[in-house]
This record gives sequence, C-alpha cells and structure tokens, in this order.
Amino acid sequence: MTMGKTLRTLNQGVKAWWYATLMMVLVTGGRLPSAAAGDGVQATGVHRQVVATFSIVAFDPDTKELGIAVQSKFLSVGAIVPWAKAGIGAIATQSWSNTTYGPEGLALLAQGLAPQEVLRRLLEQDPEAEIRQVGIVSASGEVATYTGAMCLAWAGGLEGEHYVVQGNILASEAVVQEMARAFEHAEGDLGKRLITALQAGQAAGGDRRGKQSAALLVVREGAGYGGFNDRYRDIRVDDHDEPIQELLRIYELHTRLFPASEIHTQMSVRAETETR
Repeated sequence: MTMGKTLRTLNQGVKAWWYATLMMVLVTGGRLPSAAAGDGVQATGVHRQVVATFSIVAFDPDTKELGIAVQSKFLSVGAIVPWAKAGIGAIATQSWSNTTYGPEGLALLAQGLAPQEVLRRLLEQDPEAEIRQVGIVSASGEVATYTGAMCLAWAGGLEGEHYVVQGNILASEAVVQEMARAFEHAEGDLGKRLITALQAGQAAGGDRRGKQSAALLVVREGAGYGGFNDRYRDIRVDDHDEPIQELLRIYELHTRLFPASEIHTQMSVRAETETR
C-alpha cells in the first residue's frame, strides 16, 4: 500500500463552532449551550449527541473481508457508526450520525454504484449533510470519505488503497495520518490491523474529549457463527476507561475461541452441504 493519497481538511475553526451553536439554539428554543454542550441537541423531544470519533473502513483483497474499527468519547459507538455486508461494502457514519446512511448506502453499493456516487446520493437527500462525516469502501476496494464543512474541528479524512480513515473533534490531523500509516504497515489479519490503526490514532491524541467506547466489525461471507451469516468479528466495548485496549483483549479472546482455521473449515463444510 502507499500512504493515503488525499487529505481533506475541512473547516477547523470558528465557523464550525458557530454553526453548531446556532443549530442548537434554533432547535432548543433559544437555549444557548456552553462550548462543551456541543455534544447534544434537543429537537422535537429527541436528544441527539454528536458522534465525535475516529474510524477506519477497509477491504482485504486477499480474504475479501470488509471491516470497520471506531473509537469515541461516546457511549456504545458500535451501535451507531459501523455498517457492513459481505460482498457489498462497509460504511462508517459519524458526526451527528445519520444512521440511514448505513442500510441505504449498502443498498446502493449492492446496485453496483461506486462509493463516490453512493456518497453523492446520500448527501444530496440530506438537509444536514454539512454536519455529517462518512467513510465508504466497496467490496472491490473502491473508497470515498466525506467530512461536512460544519463538522467540529479538527475534522477530516484520508483515502488510501482499499481503506479510508476519518474523524472529527480530534486533537489534530496527525490522528488520521498516524492511523493511515499504522494500517499500511501493520501485520496480521484485517481485524488486528484495524485495531492497530485505532491504537495509533489514540497515541496521536485521538478524540480531544477523551475515550469511552470502541467497536470492531469484520464481515466475510459465511464466516459468522455456525456459518449462518457474515459477521466474522463483531465486538463492542460500550463503556470503558481504555476502550481500545479492551477491544484488543476481547478480539484476542475471540480469535482463540474462533480461529481462522476453524472458520475456513466451517465455511467449506457449509458450502459442500448446500451443493448436495
């Protein structure tokens, strides 16, 4: 792999903070929040928190696995950000996440659309596209990343060969740069390399608000439990002082309980059974 070819740095200053403040004032009936209260929005009785985070989305051309790893100062980030389907693609949706981007984006990828076109279609129908952040990788390794102009600083992303990294409310752009560098030089299977990228991002400063949750999702056709689905590795740390380290601990347990060799045997047996 080569170092990420495109670095998009989007609106790191006053404009983003003022937009977030104005938005919250409008939807909260005039209640002016403090700077720290940029974490939440109250609208029509629904509380929304900004999913400020850093993530990596990637495809392994050798195993055909697709995966996402994410960390945030946000409770249960794994329930919101990662979406993936084997043979189709993987999507990370964050920064006031629009969770429809997950299923709708995967449906568009399934139609054969390239990630950049999928991204264009998702954004054009979203009136709040300026506050979204998205990373998409297809099952052929094509990529796209987007950071809305009103995402909170530091916000931006990198595109590399078969992967994208992106984050918002980060310590600096070094977070995504180090994630990309670590992923490109990491060894092991896709899941381990994705976690290595998270570790590098955290070491570079990570989410400037702190740490709380992390998640890993890796999909591969027929590699789920019993061979009945594609969820090869699906691990979440919802609330922990050191979420990335805990994610790695559970991942290592998971790989011991469900080693790749057994998964491959399971897939072969199931495929043979279905052909009879």
